[in-house]
Amino acid sequence: MPAEKFQNKYRIGSKRASWHDYNGGEYFITICTKDRKHYFGEIVDGEMQMSAVGKYMDECVQKISEHNPYAQIPEYVIMPDHIHLIAIISDNDCRTVPWRVSTENKNEPMQKIANHQGRLSTMIGGFKQSVTRFARQNDIPFQWQPRFYDHIIRDQNEMNRISEYIENNVSKWESDI
Repeated sequence: MPAEKFQNKYRIGSKRASWHDYNGGEYFITICTKDRKHYFGEIVDGEMQMSAVGKYMDECVQKISEHNPYAQIPEYVIMPDHIHLIAIISDNDCRTVPWRVSTENKNEPMQKIANHQGRLSTMIGGFKQSVTRFARQNDIPFQWQPRFYDHIIRDQNEMNRISEYIENNVSKWESDI
């Protein structure tokens, strides 16, 4: 089956679990920079030395719950070219999110996805937007990779394994390259 086109460009289908609405749950998130460029800093002698963008991103992660009261980030790590975080999204908050979906050049399958965007995507979108705005305002070259990777954390064993991975990510950087 050929890939679907939108505005004469091929679209990559959604990787989100169709059975899950992303309005609640615990997630392991990875967000990468375009072409895996080291925009956030470098690891020197086993420690992350953050760039201006990396430092700003760190501040943004710490403020996610202020901007998204339904979200908590209990653990994260900023790496030179990506960030890993555990996001806990509460489904108890009745807060509504104002959607800005263009009706111009409407692509029906993508419109359905946009209309049902979960709290997780809303949080990540706002976060990425804030970091990008900071970089542009400060004339710092910067680009995100489109989208992000998410994994639904299903039990405490997974949570523990992911938490340990995040904690050890910087120290294992040299062996992962």
